[in-house]
Amino acid sequence: MNIDWISKLRHLLQVMAFCLVVATLQYAFRPDRSYATPVVYSMFIGLITWLCIDLGRDLFPSSAETGWPKGIAGVALVVGGIVVGWFFGNLVANQVCLYYGFYPPSPAPPGDGNEFRNSVLITVVAGVVCSYYFYSINRSSYLERKMGEARRQADDARLKVLETQLEPHMLFNTLANLRALISVDPERAQTMLDHMIAYLRATLSASRSTTHPLQAEFDRLHDYLVLMSIRMGQRLAFTLALPPELAQLPVPALMLQPIVENSIKHGLEPKLEGGRIDVSARREGGELVLEVRDTGVGLQDNNGAPKGYGMSHVRERLGTMHGARATMDFAAAPEGGTRTIIRIPAGA
Repeated sequence: MNIDWISKLRHLLQVMAFCLVVATLQYAFRPDRSYATPVVYSMFIGLITWLCIDLGRDLFPSSAETGWPKGIAGVALVVGGIVVGWFFGNLVANQVCLYYGFYPPSPAPPGDGNEFRNSVLITVVAGVVCSYYFYSINRSSYLERKMGEARRQADDARLKVLETQLEPHMLFNTLANLRALISVDPERAQTMLDHMIAYLRATLSASRSTTHPLQAEFDRLHDYLVLMSIRMGQRLAFTLALPPELAQLPVPALMLQPIVENSIKHGLEPKLEGGRIDVSARREGGELVLEVRDTGVGLQDNNGAPKGYGMSHVRERLGTMHGARATMDFAAAPEGGTRTIIRIPAGA
């Protein structure tokens, strides 16, 4: 049984404040009595009732998820807590008040019929109000947790759909390249096929999680670029720069490959002499900065908007996982070609 003692302490302070309010209201109707008298009774009755209910609810297995026992058990817990709190609270408070002499002469001494009815009524009303207050808090927290879980599951499902859309896209492009290479250079086509099989085996055997370490992202990207360099030969050069201290940072899976694929298809392939792609990672403050730079033909007449099937999916996946905290900037590189910079919270 795991007990959240911080939450219990917060509830204790709230109950004590509520008991002081009740004691103040009682004193307002009976100013002839010492203020200490209603404080003592209110505190002991309220705290014992709270102990029975707030600690007792953790003994019921049905309260493990919602924080409150289900069905008749919840009602019985409140009734039992109020009865025990009233009886033992009065018993202890009587002894304390008698010991310290808190009772001044009064035309209605404690223990008469009016005092008994008022005490029972105040205890029942206060116990029910406090119990309902804590029940509402636990219920709201439970619903918020459920909503959060549903939201995370929806986001995960959405990311899975996007990933399944992107992976076949890469596979079809690679198969098309392989088909064209078979008739031109069968030996290179065989080597490319071997690399593709190894790449697919590693991809399919990996965990289908929505995030993975940045090192895994760079390893997967290296496999892809090796495949592309076999087809393009000397027309493609690349570098991958990943500082060791950033290797284990979690990032969305399959995030950089669509960007690199876009650079090859729309930047380097249309350029006769080809070019190079440089992929790097760095930390700037609390952000992880990922940069993909190519020396291809540049933006041309695309009005600064990235071409390619996967680019919009990358933006959407970043927005789904990180919201406004993630940005993706696509622009012309100063030395020619294009540059894509992704910023996400480091360690998110």
